[in-house]
Amino acid sequence: MFKAVIPARHASTRLPGKPLLDIAGKPMVVRVAEQALKSGADEVLVATDHPEIESVCINHGLQVVMTRGDWPTGTDRIAEVAQLKGWANDTVVVNVQGDEPLIDPALIDLVAKALLEDAQDIATCGHAIDNWEEFKNPNVVKIAMREDGEALYFSRAPIPYPRDAYATESWPQGVPAGQLGIRHIGLYAYRARFLKVYQTLPPARIEVLESLEQLRALANGFRIKVCMIQDAPLPGVDTAQDLEKVRALFGSR
Repeated sequence: MFKAVIPARHASTRLPGKPLLDIAGKPMVVRVAEQALKSGADEVLVATDHPEIESVCINHGLQVVMTRGDWPTGTDRIAEVAQLKGWANDTVVVNVQGDEPLIDPALIDLVAKALLEDAQDIATCGHAIDNWEEFKNPNVVKIAMREDGEALYFSRAPIPYPRDAYATESWPQGVPAGQLGIRHIGLYAYRARFLKVYQTLPPARIEVLESLEQLRALANGFRIKVCMIQDAPLPGVDTAQDLEKVRALFGSR
């Protein structure tokens, strides 16, 4: 049993009001919640600071929690929900990004089970990169892995860095396809005890530099288990172009 929480921020930089954007007749945040409700979660909640998002969720029969408006990350917002709800320390909470209306419910279940079957405090997902341009793309977050399958570091830079390959700007010789790097999928499961600590920690220097909230956990000694999956998930919505792609996918169903 686990909780799924969807942080929904109205003040998106690239797409203001993103959770309320229409996708095939329903607001995006509702589409995300519908996917989360198909997972094994015993409770699905939307966490927001905006009254219009709250109203939309209530009108669609969704549980919603109003949070502070000044949290720098979705994890901080979810930590407030865990505190308000009084969840026990061992409660597993999955952070389902509010801009993933096509998220696979089985993936939510997978990352939750990774913690339910383990004593760690955080789990996330990744898959092998098989494209040189994707590996170099700063919008694709990469994971450097420990030998035991835990995350060593996350970066927008190409890591691990294939030094010799950059002389020719091509796939490095001797590296099989799919083994150049690991793409991070922004889905997290946490134990509530971690969230209670995370909320008290100031943003880490590397977190601010990379603009990656999970680095606050690594910078403070927490370990992150990485669940490897075979294929990339369906696209989320970061830009107006992404929105049109997702709308088209819904329209083709």
